[in-house]
Amino acid sequence: MNVIKATEHTIDALVDLEMKLWPDHTKEDLLAECRKQLHSDQNVHYLIRNKNDYIAFIHVSIRNDYVEGANSSPVGYVEGIFVEKEFRMLGLAKKLIAAGEEWAKAKGCRQMGSDTELANQSSLNFHIQTGFSEANRIISFIKDIK
Repeated sequence: MNVIKATEHTIDALVDLEMKLWPDHTKEDLLAECRKQLHSDQNVHYLIRNKNDYIAFIHVSIRNDYVEGANSSPVGYVEGIFVEKEFRMLGLAKKLIAAGEEWAKAKGCRQMGSDTELANQSSLNFHIQTGFSEANRIISFIKDIK
């Protein structure tokens, strides 16, 4: 199972996987966003295919603004990563991270950033296992003003 760069030909499979990671989004919104990102030099998507099915993806961006814990800029940023449940623990996410790191390095990045929700222990474990160090914990607040 090799890592391949997503293209217009694989965009439907990419969006199907993204829907599993971000089910609160509409397919149309994700498709429109992916289309923009595929034509941007600040974003890359990689996929892994098993036989005829795409089973994993990563979206990496280049962030030029502040990234929590970073001491350089720009920073490669894992915007999303997903592996189908039955293919987890096989090293596929590590392959995707490595592809994203190579792409970010070629773009002049010396660091990679990522984030997860405080309660997402499996994501925290994954990040640590793939070489990330925790930079900070934060709880964000919002209030509607009347």
